[in-house]
Amino acid sequence: MATGTVVLFVCIAVSFLFLLYVAGKDTDRVEARATEAWNRVVPLIREGPLPSLLPDSQVEAIQVLDARGNVVASTQQLLGKPPMATFLSGNGDVRSAQVLCPPRGLVGCSTVVSYKVYQPDGIWPLYVAVPVIPWYGDATALLLAIGVSVLVTAGITGWVFRDLTKVVAPVNAMQAELAEITASRLDRRVPVPRKYGEIKFLAETVNDTLDRLEGAYQQLRRFTSDASHDLRSPISAMRVQLDQALMYPQDTDWPKMATSVLAGVDRLQAIVTDLLTLARLDARAPLSRNPTDLSMLVAAEVDRRTYRVELVKNLRRNVYVECDRLRITRVLVNLLDNAERHANSRITVSVRSEGCTAIMEVLDDGAGIAPEQREMVFERFTRLAASRERDSGGTGLGLPIAREIAEAHQGTLTIQDSERGARFVLSLPVYECAPVGAQTRSPSAGAGGRRGPTRRNWTIPDLGKGAT
Repeated sequence: MATGTVVLFVCIAVSFLFLLYVAGKDTDRVEARATEAWNRVVPLIREGPLPSLLPDSQVEAIQVLDARGNVVASTQQLLGKPPMATFLSGNGDVRSAQVLCPPRGLVGCSTVVSYKVYQPDGIWPLYVAVPVIPWYGDATALLLAIGVSVLVTAGITGWVFRDLTKVVAPVNAMQAELAEITASRLDRRVPVPRKYGEIKFLAETVNDTLDRLEGAYQQLRRFTSDASHDLRSPISAMRVQLDQALMYPQDTDWPKMATSVLAGVDRLQAIVTDLLTLARLDARAPLSRNPTDLSMLVAAEVDRRTYRVELVKNLRRNVYVECDRLRITRVLVNLLDNAERHANSRITVSVRSEGCTAIMEVLDDGAGIAPEQREMVFERFTRLAASRERDSGGTGLGLPIAREIAEAHQGTLTIQDSERGARFVLSLPVYECAPVGAQTRSPSAGAGGRRGPTRRNWTIPDLGKGAT
């Protein structure tokens, strides 16, 4: 409809210009006939004597009056009739024209052209009646313009409607398929047309979105199922212990039972805390970022704890990152807990920078993780068999939380190859990394060096003893 309306307006505009052109040509033709009649009659007047009946011409009528206003000659239409007009041109003009409806002695409207013929006894008026030309020229031109406009509008509208119908058909099919997709039928996909590149690209994009949606939904279902199981197990165990204690209160070791129930409560609290942390990370909660020396942050946390195995530090100073210190500390704690759970005798923690990337590694000397399982350990509530044997109280959320925090800082957390044990590598962008080839200095450089613009706002954690 929009296309047809636009085409119709264009046709009307073109037809209007065409009719104006035709009307102009017809007007010129009629004026030429009047001039021709004047050129033919004036010599007859001046040669005299003038016959009372003038020969027929291509104009409607011709009439000649003498200086006293008497009709002396005319064409057959006005023979014996009074003057068809009485007006003359102004003093400086020989010719003038008026539309009379009708001129005396004629029927219908005509354009009467008046000429002055100068004779010895005075001015003789010569009147020539010609047809009135309407603004559109003639009926033939008007019908032609209307017919062409209708045909062009109908043709283009029909052609556009046909093509749009073909184009919209795949969109309608996509809409119908999308209307049938529900949470229980996420495996359905919209049809991809073979033609129309833009719609084909749209259909492929929709299918890719549905793939991601199905994957996220399946992950959510697994997460919900695993969370329900992990929450239900300690609750069921505590309920059994409490029911048994109430049934046999005299035979119950209440301190032992309370300790066991408290352990279950601690596990529930750990799971709920981890779930809330994941929820905040999934919601993209804002980070409280500050420029921090990663080595000093790691040293402070490592020296604060005690470990059952030897812990080796290899920390290079002045590796600055802009981070949420509490959350990066949470990553370190999760990695250290995991390493301590699997290490045989040693854990190695190292910090260094490679170009514009800060690297923190936690390496243990345990059995390691098979390459095909390295991504699996970052899935929520996933615990490998070795993990369950060494610590049955884990939640299976520590490593997923650590990776989510790394990605929130535009970094990565991966497991890389090592000669022995598992090697977790955290990569973060270096704070205010200088361009390649530029001289770089740490924010604590001397007076001649470059000083960080936010140096006065930095918060350096307390290192404690034994920091490197």
